[in-house]
Amino acid sequence: MSEITTVVLDAMGGDNAPAAMIDGAIDAISKEKNVKVILVGIEDVIRKGLEGKTYNPEQIEIVNATEVIETAEPPVHAIRRKKDSSIVVGMKLVKEGKADAFVSAGSSGAILVGGQVIVGRIKGVDRAPLAPLIPTEKGVSLLIDCGANVDARPAHLLQFAKMGSIYMENVLGIKDPKVGIVNIGAEEEKGNALVKETFPLLKNCRDINFIGSVEARDIPYGAADVIVSEAFVGNVILKLYEGVGGALTKKIKAGMMTSLRSKIGALLVKPALKATLKDFDASEYGGAPLLGLNGLVVKTHGSSTSKEVCNSIIQCVTFKNQQINEKIRESIQSAQEEKKED
Repeated sequence: MSEITTVVLDAMGGDNAPAAMIDGAIDAISKEKNVKVILVGIEDVIRKGLEGKTYNPEQIEIVNATEVIETAEPPVHAIRRKKDSSIVVGMKLVKEGKADAFVSAGSSGAILVGGQVIVGRIKGVDRAPLAPLIPTEKGVSLLIDCGANVDARPAHLLQFAKMGSIYMENVLGIKDPKVGIVNIGAEEEKGNALVKETFPLLKNCRDINFIGSVEARDIPYGAADVIVSEAFVGNVILKLYEGVGGALTKKIKAGMMTSLRSKIGALLVKPALKATLKDFDASEYGGAPLLGLNGLVVKTHGSSTSKEVCNSIIQCVTFKNQQINEKIRESIQSAQEEKKED
């Protein structure tokens, strides 16, 4: 029997909390028997949300937290001031070793700050990047970083590439994943100062399969398995990706309703179209892990539905079973030892 993975879920975070969180937790434990979910938040609210639902009580626990960090609150101030918030209480459970992972759809800033300050970085990790999976023509790619480090340096991007490669190889099963850096052209001499300084570091790194620069237009076609960028560029790519995907889906659906002929055609292609659009649904892949921490922290969309919450919890099980943190720790330590020898 596999070891139990304990996941803390912020029941109060996100636009659809607590209903989507509770339903997502119940869906996850029904699909995965080796997971336990700790719902953290206002206990009375959580218990009311669980009323009338069928689930295994041994797989769900409630931990009371009387405060909620709102999206508009300054992250550092909120983490310091609201000690009994669902985010702080939940992350402390991970820090204390009482849980393996923390999942939240709440304040992005508070999650990023809390992850680094409360859970803490693995020794040797300079920055912890946020790394979501994004759908492509070939499957998925890991976009790293997409929002955590807007002032990253070349050495940080090198670590991102290494951590991203470990994640894709062990969680997604992609052997020797291709790594590319986001650039405005394919030529090595192109790009801003950060890209130009980072390029040779990635090129000379023996731990990754670096293929060079990747232009934004090539990302949806699966040009690389790991897409490296600093957080500002990564976040713009992610948001544009989501916006174009949503707008395109609406246009396709609207176009199919313009005439009787198009409506008949829509009925014929609906099964195939539904399967295709499912592949490009980001919620199918769970949330974005904050890599390089002493425990797993996963940020899901603020508008997460129960499906994304469920997938994020199951994602944590895979992360633990594949010992991602241990492999990142080994990679960082190895790099430090090589540096000392040089």
